[in-house]
Parts: sequence; C-alpha cells; structure tokens
Amino acid sequence: MNTKAKQILEAVERGEMTSEEALLQLKAAPFEDLGYAKIDYHRSIRQGVPEVIYGASKTPAQICGILSSMKENGQENVLITRLSKEAAAKISKSYEITYYKDARLGCLGEMPEPDGIGKIVVATGGTSDIPVAEEAAITAERFGNEVVRLYDVGVAGLHRLLAHKEEIMTASVIIAIAGMEGALASVIGGLADCPVIAVPTSVGYGAAFEGLSALLSMLNSCASGVSVVNIDNGFGAGYLASMINHMEAKS
Repeated sequence: MNTKAKQILEAVERGEMTSEEALLQLKAAPFEDLGYAKIDYHRSIRQGVPEVIYGASKTPAQICGILSSMKENGQENVLITRLSKEAAAKISKSYEITYYKDARLGCLGEMPEPDGIGKIVVATGGTSDIPVAEEAAITAERFGNEVVRLYDVGVAGLHRLLAHKEEIMTASVIIAIAGMEGALASVIGGLADCPVIAVPTSVGYGAAFEGLSALLSMLNSCASGVSVVNIDNGFGAGYLASMINHMEAKS
C-alpha cells in the first residue's frame, strides 16, 4: 500500500518535488487540537490509512468539526463508524456523506477502485449477523478491496457453505462472522489456506452471553491460522483484512 510518505519520496525521486518541499510536508504539524478531539494527520503516513472517526457518543456538531478539519488538510475520504441514522441525517445537511444503515457507517468521498492483492471473503453464520458483516465488508471496500459476501452459510446447514468452496479456497483473506456457538470460523479455517479473521457477534439466546460464548469458542479454535477480534467488531476485522490484502514483500 502506498503511504503519503512514500508518494512524497517517489515525487522527489522523479524530480517533481524538491527535497525542501518534501521535508516541509513531512514536518507539518502531526495533529490539530480542536479541544474535544485531536486530529491525527500523520496516521496515513505511519499506517497508510487516514484516521477513522468513531461516531458513537460524538455529537453531529463534533463530527462536522472533525470533518471540516480533515478536509482542510486534504483528507477527501473519511470513514465514520457506529454512526446513528439521526446523526447521519444532521451531518448530511453540511456534508455529502453516504450512509449505510445496517452497518451504521457514514462515508465521505467516493468508493475507491480495488487495489488489493486478492479478494476478501466475508461470511456469516446467519442473517442476524449481517449488520456486523456489512460493517466489515464496507470498511474493506472503502480501503480499496474487492469483497465477496457469503451470507447465511452457518454450520446448521453445512452444505450451504460447501457450495462456495471455490470462493473460500481462492480468497486472500476471509472474515468469518457468527454468533451462537461461533463454529463457523473453525470450519472455514479448516478449508482455507489464507488468514481467517473471526468475529463473534452478540447474536444468540441466554447462554450465548451476548457474544461471549462465540468469542471463547473462536479463541479456542483448533483450526490453524484463525485470529479473533472483539465481539461485534466488524470494523476491526475489515481494517485488518485490508492490511493483509495490501501486504508488500519487505526486503
């Protein structure tokens, strides 16, 4: 993945920018203090992806203030997670954002063209897991990945999953999302030759303990190559999958 720093250095190498101009850009203030938020403008230089706004508990006015600051500093594409429908409606009066109701995501800017090394498969155990899956899928798409969705392919009807063996076996990364007993991640982990990111969801009856049972099942998976993120953390899974799908060989 090309980071801003790498692009600046390549511009110097091509003679499109002087070393002094490059140094000035790299030395620019790393953050701006808005009082209620400190905007990290060097995030994209360090990690290749700009800062994401966590929308829960922030007021629409605060989010608009952050968006204004980010746009003034050249950030045209911004992802807002855990954004309520009501807050999105208020923000839309000032900024043209795309709102994904199921995923509770707000997005400023255009959807980028996929530039990852392969495809990311997002699979769910049931239909009730789709909101978390959409958070993961749209996050991955917004970071430049091609996503294949396989929904409602849980182990209660294993043939539904096995009907998609080609997608599973050709994926670059797989995100396995399930509540209840969380068995989907282990099954997919036993079929795939790529990293599997397991996401437990808070779907299930009483003994599911709002996702704790699925979390413990996934942590205890006997399949190799399965890692686990927090309960209902679709964003974290989508972000990690994107990082894996953009890995470059380092010499």
